[in-house]
Amino acid sequence: MNENNDFSAVIIDDHPMARMAIKILLESNNINVLAEAETGKTGLKLFDTLKPDIAVIDVDLPLQNGIDIVEEIRKNDNHCIVIVISSEPSFTNSKRSADVGAHAFIPKNKEMKNIISAINAAINGFTYFPITFNKFIGSSSSEQEKLASLSNQEVKVMNYLLKGYDITFIADEMYLSKTTVHTYKSRLLAKLGCSNLVELYAFSKANEIG
Repeated sequence: MNENNDFSAVIIDDHPMARMAIKILLESNNINVLAEAETGKTGLKLFDTLKPDIAVIDVDLPLQNGIDIVEEIRKNDNHCIVIVISSEPSFTNSKRSADVGAHAFIPKNKEMKNIISAINAAINGFTYFPITFNKFIGSSSSEQEKLASLSNQEVKVMNYLLKGYDITFIADEMYLSKTTVHTYKSRLLAKLGCSNLVELYAFSKANEIG
């Protein structure tokens, strides 16, 4: 990190110890942590009030997926550096992070200093997907190709289904009609070669989704 630059950051993660570790890492690299949030709803408010240069956002947030938070940030035309982190490596989450405009996807089980490498890459105009991008650039398995064929809306519906939510709940959360959610469900099952939710759960387990 260039010591001549003063960067600010926010951290959105529901795990206190993870937030502490990330804060220590950022501040030891001359990045001022302005605020922390446990939920996406609280975290989104920080962007309007604090206007951080950097955001480190966990995927597995309560109620609202961290990748959906990134999507909201970009819809609001916020161009801050966004680093998505997750407790586990995931092809789907890595690809979705890239699709919605994140600069990096970093599994927490790798060295935390990768967050700093990702920030440096973003400052210099690059993205940073060191773990999973090689799985879907030029070397996709048939399962990964199936996952890559899903739209963002279909992935959202899939994630809700894998968490056990019903169509009514999903429709309310995504501000869609139940008919539209049923359509997305049918499409994603067809694209993944699954006939029902049981097969979808088996597919997700085999491919470490959710």
